[in-house]
Amino acid sequence: MTPTLTIERRIQFAETDMAGVLHFSNYFRLMEEVEHAFFRSIGYGVVCELDGMTVSWPRVSATCEYYAPLRFEDEIRLVLRVTHVGNKSLSYEVEFVRGPDRVAQGEITAICCATGESGTFRSIPIPDVLRAPLVRAASASAKAAQR
Repeated sequence: MTPTLTIERRIQFAETDMAGVLHFSNYFRLMEEVEHAFFRSIGYGVVCELDGMTVSWPRVSATCEYYAPLRFEDEIRLVLRVTHVGNKSLSYEVEFVRGPDRVAQGEITAICCATGESGTFRSIPIPDVLRAPLVRAASASAKAAQR
């Protein structure tokens, strides 16, 4: 497994604000986009059925720091790195890169939950079938960071 997952995309006009820059809320949408791609890359959805239960990942923390604005038609890379796999939690960082420059950095922590029929969440230990690829990704990310 690669230490990171990178996707490339272009900033759309509808994602910008009146100043012509990417609206701050869209950074969080883009982090979610690369998160979903990451889960697909390990063979699961961000919401999936396991052992007769619906497993999902509600956020308990999400932050983003902005270093330079992104504008309509900018081509960017979103780079996701798994930074921590706990008993019930998963943390990762997302780097926003335009050309050679990091223009923003976000971090998300989510909790593994079983979702009830009424929409309730109950935190659960990360199932082993998900834990194994998540731990491999975190280990690969840590090794890449040491280089």
